[in-house]
Amino acid sequence: MFGKRGTEGAKVAVPVSKPKASTSKPAPSKPSAKKDEESYKQAVEVNYQPIDDGAASGRSEQYFDIKTSVFGALIDTIDLAQMARLDTDSAREEIRDIVSEIIALKNIVLSIAEQEDLLDDICNDVLGYGPLEPLLARDDIADIMVNGAEKTYIETQGKVYLTNVRFRDNGQLMNICQRIVSQVGRRVDESSPICDARLPDGSRVNVIAPPLAIDGPTLTIRKFKKDKLTLDQLVRFGTISPEGAQILKIIGRVRCNVVISGGTGSGKTTLLNCLTNYIENDERIVTCEDAAELQLQQPHVVRLETRPPNLEGEGQITMTDLVRNCLRMRPERIIVGEVRGFEAFDLLQAMNTGHDGSMGTLHANSPREALSRLEAMITMGGYNLPTKTIREMIVGSIDVIVQASRLRDGSRRITHITEVTGMEGDVITTQDLFLYEITGEDAAGKITGMHRSTGIGRPAFWERARYYNEETALAAALDASNIEPGTFA
Repeated sequence: MFGKRGTEGAKVAVPVSKPKASTSKPAPSKPSAKKDEESYKQAVEVNYQPIDDGAASGRSEQYFDIKTSVFGALIDTIDLAQMARLDTDSAREEIRDIVSEIIALKNIVLSIAEQEDLLDDICNDVLGYGPLEPLLARDDIADIMVNGAEKTYIETQGKVYLTNVRFRDNGQLMNICQRIVSQVGRRVDESSPICDARLPDGSRVNVIAPPLAIDGPTLTIRKFKKDKLTLDQLVRFGTISPEGAQILKIIGRVRCNVVISGGTGSGKTTLLNCLTNYIENDERIVTCEDAAELQLQQPHVVRLETRPPNLEGEGQITMTDLVRNCLRMRPERIIVGEVRGFEAFDLLQAMNTGHDGSMGTLHANSPREALSRLEAMITMGGYNLPTKTIREMIVGSIDVIVQASRLRDGSRRITHITEVTGMEGDVITTQDLFLYEITGEDAAGKITGMHRSTGIGRPAFWERARYYNEETALAAALDASNIEPGTFA
């Protein structure tokens, strides 16, 4: 949406052992400040990834002083109301012309490369997301974590790295946070310091501002890849085996009610997006989310999003409100981005009353824990129901639990495909159809393992698969992955 840095091929020249942040002025009277500085140096030396955005990583304090001076003169010069009426490209050209004039009037001596960097930086500050632009332009970054103006971390290939990206001050960072959240009609300030939002591409954004964030505004962005992932790509990444992917495709086609369980960053939303690819195009789908991040490709999709209260504390629309309302919208499938509260009861009711093929995600470390969390969420909603009744509702609503996990080497794996089969007494019974078995670790520290069937040849949703003429494909996938535990095919 916004322009990338125009310095392809530029090399980053930052000595790793001497980062800029280490030249900050710690208070000598506080031993804790010195200790923090030493730990910061150590973190930079171990996990440091310079961002190739031209000469940004080699910029001095003098550069930032010049930028601040020019930026202030620009704000005094331009008519913001008139600038808002221009499209992005025209506004960028206008700003570049004005900044060039300011540099000439102030007799600022810069090389051509430095001037281009300054022009790009200021355009990004005014029109885009400032220092975040080079990070947002990269497709290999999964998360961007900004801890105040001085420290920015990224997650790439499952590992977290400190970068050389920095902001002018906390004020600039806060302005960028407000710009992001205002695009979706939300606000973040001292009176409302916590906010969930999204970028135009669907990337999820969380902002927590002072006074709750002690060291300055904290911004977290969960980035989406520009190219939508598919189950076939997950097979190539090793997240699931080809046979396991075939089972998931069949589960999506035969309208099983699915809950995707996993920890933070385990790939729940990505997997949910992949499963929705196998929904028929003639089905009406209603999605309910806190921040709209699902990317369904079907033509008949209605997307709903919660709303926080306004300044007077009025007008809040919760997930429970959305789930209840979508029952009146003639949905054929209901998809809840994340089940985290009282809406669990309404979702189960929907699954149990003719909305087969509904899906949702929740945070849990195993399929069994996912069932316990659902029970706890319904209980917290104030529903005065016996425990056995709640469990019977869960059994009657949920067909399959898919467990996603992020392993200690940063890789993501689908570790369980588990059926909910019924009850024995007061206990919900489940059976694992598909498991990921860790076999060891290679020389590079990567975890090795294999996906295998547990030997169950006739799952509980067999009759449903037969109804949709998928029983032959289901049997073939289960047989092909039926490997004895502890062995490779």
